[in-house]
Amino acid sequence: MSSATLLRPAAALYGMVTGLRNRLYDRGIFKSWRSPIPVVSVGNITTGGTGKTPLVDWIVKFYEASGIPTAIVSRGYGRRTKGVQLVSDGRRILVGSLDAGDETAMLAARNPGTIVVVAENRVEGVQFLMRQFANRLPGVIVLDDAFQHRKIVRDLDIVVVNASAPNELDAMLPAGRLREPLRGLNRADLIILSKITDDAKSAPLLAQLERTRKPVLRSKIKPGKLMKVDGREAETNESVKALAFAGIGAPAGFLHSLEDAGIKVEATKFFRDHEPYTEAAIRSIVEESARKGLVSITTEKDWFRIADDPELAGMLANAGCRYLTIEQEFPDGAKELEKRLMGVVKR
Repeated sequence: MSSATLLRPAAALYGMVTGLRNRLYDRGIFKSWRSPIPVVSVGNITTGGTGKTPLVDWIVKFYEASGIPTAIVSRGYGRRTKGVQLVSDGRRILVGSLDAGDETAMLAARNPGTIVVVAENRVEGVQFLMRQFANRLPGVIVLDDAFQHRKIVRDLDIVVVNASAPNELDAMLPAGRLREPLRGLNRADLIILSKITDDAKSAPLLAQLERTRKPVLRSKIKPGKLMKVDGREAETNESVKALAFAGIGAPAGFLHSLEDAGIKVEATKFFRDHEPYTEAAIRSIVEESARKGLVSITTEKDWFRIADDPELAGMLANAGCRYLTIEQEFPDGAKELEKRLMGVVKR
C-alpha cells in the first residue's frame, strides 16, 4: 500500500476542516478586515514552488514603474522572528534573511524603494505599516502568499499554479500538495499557470483550470543574470559546468533555467524547501565542486538564505560560487494582468 493511500484519511479530514473554515468566511461568520489602501494578494492553492515570489517581484516593479508607491506584506516563512517586523522602510534594508525569511529578504533587495513588512497576521502587518508610514502611505499593498489568509479583504486575488507539477491538484495534504479543496479557486479573481516549459505538456492542466471559468494567464520563468556572490555579474557561456544546489520546492525549474542560460549541470545537491544550510552541507558542496572542477551555482533565494551567515557566505565566496537570477515572462497575458493591476488602484 502506498504512502499516499495510507494518508488519505488524514487528507480527507484536512479537507473537511479547511472547507468548513472557508464556508464560515463565505457566510460572514468569520469576519475579514478591509484595508483603506488597495490590496493585491498573490498566493497558491498548493504547497511550495509555484513561482509566486517572481510574480510578486514583477507586480511590484510594474507598480513602481507606473509611479505608484508599493509595499509588500509577507508572512516571512522560515524567519527566526515572530510578529510584525519591518524589513525595509523603502530607503534602507533593516534586517536580513534570518529575521525576514529568504524570499522576503530577496524581494526587499530587488526592490529597494519598496516598504517591506513581515507578519504572520497580515491585518496586523498592514495596520503597522499605516501607523509607521502615515506621512508616506503606499498606493497599493501586495500580499505575498496570502490566498488562505482570509482575515484581510483583497481587491485582486491572484492564484499561481505550477505547470511543471501537473499532478499537484490531485490530493489534499498530507497525501498530496493541495492546501485546501480545489473549489477554493472560485475565490480567485485571476489564475496564473506558471513555470510553463512545454505548451503541450501543460495543456491538460490549463484545460482543468479553465473549467473554473476564471481568467487564466500563462507565464514562464526565464533566466536572468548569473551573479557572483559579491554582487558582480559573472560571464555565462556554454563552457560553464556546474554543481547546482538549492533548497527550494521545485528544483526541476531551477535546472531548466540553468539549461536555458547555457550552463551545463554536471552534479546536483538538493535540500528541503527553506532548509537552513549547515557548515557540513556547504563544505560538502565546496569540496565536491573543487574535486570535479565545477562551479557551484545556486538560486538567488538560496543565496539570500546563506548570506546572513558570514562563515558560510565566506566559504562559498572563496570557492567562486554563483547564483542565477530569474524573471517572470508572460507570452500573451501581460496586458491583461497590467489592466487588472491598474484597475485596483483606480477604484
